[in-house]
Amino acid sequence: MKKIDKLVLRSFLGPFVLTLCIVVFIFLMRLISQYLNELVGKDIDFLNYVKLLGFFSLITVPVALPLAVLLSSLMTFGNLGEFFELTAIKSAGISTWRAMRSVMVMVAMITLFSFWYNNEVAPWANLKGYSLLYDIKTAKATLNIKEGIFYNDLPGYNIKVDKKFADQRSLKGLVIYRHPTSDYNAGNREVILADSGLMYTINNQSYLVFELYKGNQYSENGQTGGGSYSPSDNRQFTRSYFDHYKMVVSLESFGLKRTDENQFQYHEYMKNAKELQKVADSLKKEYKKTKDGLFPQSKQYFSYAFRAETLPKATAPKYGKWVDSLLKKKPVVSPSEKEQVLASALTQAQNVKSYAQSNKTYLTDKGKTWYRYDLEMHHKYTQAVSCFVMFLLGAPLGAIIKKGGFGIPVLVSVLFFILSYVLTLQGDKWAKDGLVWVPFGAWFSNTLLIFVGIYFADRALKDSRLFDKDVYIIWWERMTKKWQQNNTLKKWRGNKAIYSN
Repeated sequence: MKKIDKLVLRSFLGPFVLTLCIVVFIFLMRLISQYLNELVGKDIDFLNYVKLLGFFSLITVPVALPLAVLLSSLMTFGNLGEFFELTAIKSAGISTWRAMRSVMVMVAMITLFSFWYNNEVAPWANLKGYSLLYDIKTAKATLNIKEGIFYNDLPGYNIKVDKKFADQRSLKGLVIYRHPTSDYNAGNREVILADSGLMYTINNQSYLVFELYKGNQYSENGQTGGGSYSPSDNRQFTRSYFDHYKMVVSLESFGLKRTDENQFQYHEYMKNAKELQKVADSLKKEYKKTKDGLFPQSKQYFSYAFRAETLPKATAPKYGKWVDSLLKKKPVVSPSEKEQVLASALTQAQNVKSYAQSNKTYLTDKGKTWYRYDLEMHHKYTQAVSCFVMFLLGAPLGAIIKKGGFGIPVLVSVLFFILSYVLTLQGDKWAKDGLVWVPFGAWFSNTLLIFVGIYFADRALKDSRLFDKDVYIIWWERMTKKWQQNNTLKKWRGNKAIYSN
């Protein structure tokens, strides 16, 4: 490796690692802001939150790589141009493409790594991350009994506290309704009123204990008549007074409950390219099989007077003039027979319509599922190739703009990344709706941007001053001067015509 390659490569790797970390952090903050309300306030240990952030950091890497390549390429060649290092390289007889060669080889390796990562690491991280996110979202919130409000998150209990002291243990004025969890229609069978009490957990927060003081317990026993009250029900009401009463409640329903990860493996994000191709081919065969069977299966909804398939070949009717002659004859049918025929025809038409609508819905859903899996399979490749496309955009732009740092490069990078994101979304929408061929929709963004990158590369090779404001100022002054000269010439010609007349 020559010194020039080491110089350019060293200038690229530092910004690349830095921008990759920054972009991953930004996407991670976007995730946290999106699910913030569902993540906080849960009785979940810190380690599970660290795992969640770790998994989603791995998930954001494929999206962050293209943006990191674009920004670091712009910064690298912008710095080389700003400090006239690129000019010195060109004056030594080295072309711009030769100066970019080492970075181009590095980006090609990043592209291969991105494909491997998308195909192997990303499905695993998606499975782990989204399954853990689902479990956290479905976990119950931390036990939080507020003053003057009935708390009903404990199965079988409704609890109200008049006053809760600062130690979060001492309570004043308790009302507790207890009902059987197996039959909610039975209503509240037991009511406990207490003047004061203590609340705390035992056995590593597995059980909640209420120690109640100076209160009454009201309960009813006997048949309930299926949950509705009736005067004929044989019930017994009891009331008992207590000075001290301890009640223990299980907290089994709280905390994080892990779901079997196999329940999430059906999703396209959890599969690699080979598995996606297999599922897409299977869905495609089912779609075509159903579509090809529509017409043969629809025959069962029609009644034919002469079914060719039900008669011997020798006696099977053939189309001809005799059919027209039969149609011209005026049938002699009674009103009841006519009504019966019309009712039968209406029923057949309704059955055919229902059959067609249900199959249309089925084919539409099956087609969209097929397109979705096929599209995700192509994205394993498009996300990797987009790293190289972003390099073709960033390196020539940096050589043309000749500005380093985090100013103009960040602005240009964000603009092109947003453009790439919008084009990708548009292509995906077309592909998922079946409006275009799935490969066309998947590669729509990369195809357009690669032509833009080739254009900028051509401008960079020709030392174009595409983004220099002096060029446009001079052009505007020339156009203004030319316009003034044309106006003067027109006036002179007009005056000459008047004098000649």
